[in-house]
Amino acid sequence: MHIGFITPEYPHDALPKAGGLGTSIKNLAYALVQEGVEVSVFVIGLDRSESFVEDQIQFHFIQKFKVPGITWFVTRKYYQNLINKIVESNSIDLLEAPDWTGITAFMKFRVPLIIRCNGSDAYFCKLEGRKQKWKNFWFEKNALKNANEVIAASSFTGKLTKEIFGLKREIVTLYNGVDIDKFKPSTNSIQIEENSILYFGTVIRKKGVLELAKAYNIFKENNPDAILKIIGKDTIDIFENRSTLEMFFSLVTPLNLESIEYLDHISYSEISEEISKAKVIVLPSFAEAFPMTWLEAMAMEKALVTSNIGWAKEMMIDGETGYMVNPQNHQQFAEKMSLLFNDDSLRNTFGENARKRVGNNFSSEITTSKNIEYYQSLISK
Repeated sequence: MHIGFITPEYPHDALPKAGGLGTSIKNLAYALVQEGVEVSVFVIGLDRSESFVEDQIQFHFIQKFKVPGITWFVTRKYYQNLINKIVESNSIDLLEAPDWTGITAFMKFRVPLIIRCNGSDAYFCKLEGRKQKWKNFWFEKNALKNANEVIAASSFTGKLTKEIFGLKREIVTLYNGVDIDKFKPSTNSIQIEENSILYFGTVIRKKGVLELAKAYNIFKENNPDAILKIIGKDTIDIFENRSTLEMFFSLVTPLNLESIEYLDHISYSEISEEISKAKVIVLPSFAEAFPMTWLEAMAMEKALVTSNIGWAKEMMIDGETGYMVNPQNHQQFAEKMSLLFNDDSLRNTFGENARKRVGNNFSSEITTSKNIEYYQSLISK
């Protein structure tokens, strides 16, 4: 069996920094290879083209072409024709692509195409309550309509995607997975920073960082020694057209500013170390599909305070693996942060429960097996 992944991003030293979408594809690709599945990865939209093999995966970096007025059409046809040639020469059985901005819209392939919903632009616009560009909706709907199969990273994402695009087809849920041997509890060599609260992820409105600023002000009233560390790339806010990080700091009480540490970027390997050192993890996101950040923190036996929206209820168990709170309820969010911050026994119990839940439901071993079973069922048809 040979699976090809088409993606606009992928975590690789030779490529721009990737987010959760690229990470989920990389995790699955590596896990499939370990099970004897052949994997090719097509990274599109780059400034150059090259092909090479690394870690048993065949990579194809594909350049984007610009033709004024019809770039979108010319580029897509170029991707389509090149990928089809490689599909034929390398005997690829299936292709898979994400739903984000409909990257496979108006493309036709010689093998079945699966669209995996990790959150389209329309999906995130719906959750954030903002208007989507008509072109993105057009591309995304076409890609979903013309795909042979559609799957989703969570049942919530699949259901909302069907509603947004008026799809009648069934959408199978295949959860993202995490390598629990790689993401595991910290060793004695890494000490927990006693007063530390950690947020990691893009600094953007949809991740709930502006709500976190308000909750942190309340939390600090009873926990004056606490320190909040924020790790992630800053973005320009889509509503106010200015730095989201600046907006965050403007919402923090001046006396609390000195207790906040910001790191804009660290390596992927360093992230796990920062998770290990944190006492409590806070992830108040409004818009996710089935976030890798949450899975990684849970696998490392960390107690979380998260949002309580849709996908969260499929991953977390409120009061067992952490607390789920509406991010706009700043008082309650702060109270749950305080409970975990000040109760070692509760925090340890929640952390142990979190890792067990991931191990029993979302480990790479389990999710990879389900993906292989799904791929085989399609090929057998």
